[in-house]
Amino acid sequence: MEYDKIVMQSLAQPKLDVLVQLTKILAGPEDLSQALGETLSLLHRYLGINRGAISLLNPRTGQISLEAVYGLSDREKARGRYSLGEGVTGRVVETGRPMAVPKVAEEPLFLDRTGARQGLRGDISFICVPIKAPDPFLGPQGEAKILGALWVDLAGEGRADLGQEADFLEVLAGLIAQALARLEAQRLEEENQLLKSQLTTRFSSANLIGHSAAMYEVFALMEKVARSRTTVLLRGESGTGKGLVASAIHFSSPRAREPFIKVNCAALPENLVESELFGHEKGAFTGALRAKPGRFELAQGGTIFLDEIGALPLEAQAKLLRVLQERELERLGGGRTKRVDVRVVAATNRNLEAALEEGGFREDLYYRLNVFPINLPPLRERRTDILLLADHFVDKFAREMDKDVRRIAPQAIDRLLAYHWPGNVRELENCLERAVLLTEDRTITPAHLPPTLQAVGPAMDPASLPQAVAELERNLIRASLKRSKGNLARAAKELGITQRMIGYKVRKYKINPKTADFRGG
Repeated sequence: MEYDKIVMQSLAQPKLDVLVQLTKILAGPEDLSQALGETLSLLHRYLGINRGAISLLNPRTGQISLEAVYGLSDREKARGRYSLGEGVTGRVVETGRPMAVPKVAEEPLFLDRTGARQGLRGDISFICVPIKAPDPFLGPQGEAKILGALWVDLAGEGRADLGQEADFLEVLAGLIAQALARLEAQRLEEENQLLKSQLTTRFSSANLIGHSAAMYEVFALMEKVARSRTTVLLRGESGTGKGLVASAIHFSSPRAREPFIKVNCAALPENLVESELFGHEKGAFTGALRAKPGRFELAQGGTIFLDEIGALPLEAQAKLLRVLQERELERLGGGRTKRVDVRVVAATNRNLEAALEEGGFREDLYYRLNVFPINLPPLRERRTDILLLADHFVDKFAREMDKDVRRIAPQAIDRLLAYHWPGNVRELENCLERAVLLTEDRTITPAHLPPTLQAVGPAMDPASLPQAVAELERNLIRASLKRSKGNLARAAKELGITQRMIGYKVRKYKINPKTADFRGG
């Protein structure tokens, strides 16, 4: 029954007072339990209920327990637990339909699990109504989600007005449901913001900074893999921060107190690769005057970061495969097998799939390394992070050079946003180091930027601002859809726009609401 219609049928002043008072109580309570308790006290004060309770459903366990009570002791409250379909309360929560019991003594479903009516059952009527989620929080098929139930005891068995009382209690349950749903949405948003803050704080280091959707995806993958011993393959262009990601994964893992050994495979002389990685014994080759442990032995118990893994010679690839498969190695010139416990994080900016076809990279090693790939986006695909990174680098180099540099001029910002950044974050860092060094003022202007950026400007790239705005809008929508698990109504409410508008934007940017990924085409 609609709200206005019920109010018209329930013109008694006490009930109107309850509605007014209850609306104020549930307008935005910080303490939900206290607000629900005050709700039941109001029902006693104005409607004369003997006992009452608000039961909430735990969707994970299917258990229904008392959240707030009136007229029950702590022991009775603790006993008032039901499963779905059990007793009157369980039946109401399961079906979503109210029940009015004129005589509790004659109702077989009435279990009195709390034990509060012993000796009083012959003079009690009982009403139980469901607490249903409001429209914006309906389930995927549009069905109402049951949050719990509101029940009350009324004196006088066989009361003729139970139907009207049940209708009125449904109105109250609707107000309670709105408060519960609002607080649940706030809780989810707070958890999401806390998770974002934790991920960003936990993994932010030097140029590993970002609030774009692409970087949040990277942070989330790092969070998932950090505490395992799984082999990780970092892929991305040069300068995207693969070394920082490897470092963050190690220092966020249970191996954080153990060694973190970095190896640039491309920088190792080809004739010394095996010696550097796996060690050698005295006399293994000319100049081997003493035995030397390799990088894997030095990393024992910790993590080894194999940067530019695509440059590793084929012979060394075969020995690396054995380490990954068997967790053991032999030093060059030695015959003794050594067990190693080392987590491998590899990185490359090469196309390993093309190297496989050309015979430059072993297929079996590729599949051993590619267990958990993480793709780092180039800076041109995360332009919403450029200003964050720029501010960070300006602050960093100003402190290092003891200079009072405070801001970047709008004209310089235009050029930073319009530039395509082939060197990615590393190039941006070098650019801002140069700018801080050159400026004699508190402001960085276009004149302080390298010549390659000075030639870039709004006149050469008039679409840079609209593109940046569109990218920001697209990333915000994708992030919101991920948080709402594809629920357009919830995402629209979070972003402060209409469902029609978010539907238009989803089609415009070709976003799949279910995955928050691009449909393409």
